[in-house]
This record gives sequence, structure tokens and C-alpha cells, in this order.
Amino acid sequence: MFVIGRCLLFAFFAGQSSTAMANYTLNMPVGVTKMSHEIYNLHMFIFFICMAVVLVVFVLLFYAVYYHRKRKGAKAKQFHGSLVIELIWTAVPLALVILMLIPTVRVLYRINDVSEAVINIKVTGIQWKWRYEYLEDGIVFFSNLSTPLEQIQGLAPKGKYYLYEVDKPLVVPVQKKVKLLFTSNDVNHSWWVPELGIKRDCIPGYINEAWIYIEKPGTYRGQCTELCGMQHGFMPVVVEAKTEKDYNDWLTLQKGGQLEVVKTLPRETLLSQGKQVYTNNCQACHQVSGQGLPPAIKALAGSKKVTGPADCPISILLNGIQGSAMQSFAEQLSDADIASVLSYIRTSWGNDNKESYGEDAGELIQPEMVTKARKDWQENGTVHTCTKME
Repeated sequence: MFVIGRCLLFAFFAGQSSTAMANYTLNMPVGVTKMSHEIYNLHMFIFFICMAVVLVVFVLLFYAVYYHRKRKGAKAKQFHGSLVIELIWTAVPLALVILMLIPTVRVLYRINDVSEAVINIKVTGIQWKWRYEYLEDGIVFFSNLSTPLEQIQGLAPKGKYYLYEVDKPLVVPVQKKVKLLFTSNDVNHSWWVPELGIKRDCIPGYINEAWIYIEKPGTYRGQCTELCGMQHGFMPVVVEAKTEKDYNDWLTLQKGGQLEVVKTLPRETLLSQGKQVYTNNCQACHQVSGQGLPPAIKALAGSKKVTGPADCPISILLNGIQGSAMQSFAEQLSDADIASVLSYIRTSWGNDNKESYGEDAGELIQPEMVTKARKDWQENGTVHTCTKME
């Protein structure tokens, strides 16, 4: 009876409006794309078939229990099967399977039909962020969790979109078919946005495909659903759907921003921008205090590689550290971002104490220094020896 009651309650709410479903959260979302609507309709179609099967089975079960209950003086009837019943319980399930198979195959075919897409975007999973590359427009950027660490540590009230907010969302136009290509740089990830009706695995060395056609502007949120490491829960997905005009304006702004070359920045800008870059990219591993997570993740506070000559930390961010979890940020951060975050690190947690760490301690790093180091690395293969693990 308890099982039947739960099924009937679910069936009641399943028939309510999408607003009611959002309130009760007992069903999957209807979504805002063509495929999400088809997936939802298929889900409800199969659900009601299952409900009908449950109802029939339990009615027959209760009838059998009641009709064949033990009574005083009763004698059990002896029988040895029925060909008719055996044909029925074979034919009916087969018919139901075929009934569910036809619409399922149709939906699966539509899900994987990536033809006629007008925009192609490559999605790369990286611990623990997403890299988006607009193949036709040459735009590349990274999307990082932007929830403040104070909220994660329980030191501040949690925001409305706690752990579901990023610094740079994936931006797409409405009423356009967008093809997404999924892969990974390290471990397996999974890109999932329920309202878009899409979930695809990101596997190193392999390309998965999917498509979206969003019908109305809005912001839609999801997350990585693969256990991709200790920061797995801090890898959200945010998709922002814009009108065609707003999307074109965004494209223009992105293209113009990528052509801008910054050589020097004032101290205040370096440190404020550096703190934001550190929060988005470094804080999860190295902590807000710069103490890291020894022994796996070294501390930045008091590190000789940080407080010494500038060419060492610049080379580390461009090349990573061999044999460690420290990855290269050459593609993830601009020269201005690298200069800013290194300036912030070199002036924080006492790293600017020249008496303790020498004359190079606390010296700021400008974007032009990073640009020169990047050029030397790309053209001459120049890599500082401190990029090797100690």
C-alpha cells in the first residue's frame, strides 16, 4: 500500500503545471529547448505506462490474495498452469516494450542529430573549470566558480546561486542551433544542464557531440556530474542565452577585448585584479591564506619560488611544474592576469618582507614581463629550472 500511495502521489504532481513541478521538485524540468521538451514528454509517456502496469499488477495481486485466502474447511485447488495466461503475460510485456521503443528511438536519433548547426563550440573539462572555444569566431575563455570562499567555508550567508555561479558563462543566441563538442584535458568530466535537456561526458582524447536550440533568453545552470577530483562540487556550468542582437554585441566585445594589449598596470589595479584571479583560479588549492595543502600542494606563503626573481614564478604559471598537480595557465590566463595574480601573491602573507626573503621580495610583475617570457618560451623553448618539482 505504501508503494502504491507514493506512485499515486507522484502521478498527481506529474500532471500539474511546470510551476507546480518547480515547487514540489518531484519531477524532471520541462526545460527550454526542443529536445528537453521531447525528453520530458517521453519520460511522462513511459511513466504513465509504468503506472498502469503497477495498477494492474497490484489489483490482480490483491484479488488473488483475497480470493485464495485460507478459510475454515477450505481445500486448496490444484492446477498445473494455463497456456492462455502464459501467452498473455508474454504478449502484453512485449507489446509494451515495442510501444515504448518506437518513441525512444525517435528521441535518441534527434538527440544525436547535430547536422545544420550554425555555431560550433568546443567544451573542454579541466580540473575544475570549463574551457569554451567558439570555433568560427576564434574566441576562447575559461569559466570558473565565482562563489566566494567565505560562503563555502560557512563564514558568510550563502547566496541564491551558491556553487552555481561563474565568472564567465557560456553565451549562446536563442532560436539558433548550436553544436557542442565535448572533451577533457585531464580526467573524465560530465557537462550537464537539466533545463537544456543535455548531459555529455567529457573524456580525454575523445570528442562527444550534442546540440542545443534554446527558445527564450535566460540563464540556465548545471554542473559537472562526474567524480572528477576533490573539487568536483565546485565545477558549475552556466549558460546565458541572449537575443541575436545582444549575442552579436557580446561577440563584438569579446573580439575587441582579445586584441587589447596591456603592457603596464598601476599597483592598485594589479593587486585588485590579482586578488580576483587568485580567488577564481588558485584559492581552491592554495587556500585563502596561501598555506596550500601540504604535502601535495605547496604553500605560497614564504616560498622561495614566489619571493625570488620574477622569471621563476612567471615560468611556473606558463609551464606548470613537472611531476606535480600544478598545471600550466598559459592558455587559461592572459598576460595581464598572470602579472596581476603574481603581483598579488608576491605582496601577500608577508612575501614582501625584504629582510627575510631578499631584494626581489614584493616586487610587482607587469604584463610586458609576462609577454616577453611567453615569447621566449614559444620561440626558444626557454623554461626556468624552477618548473621542476623539488
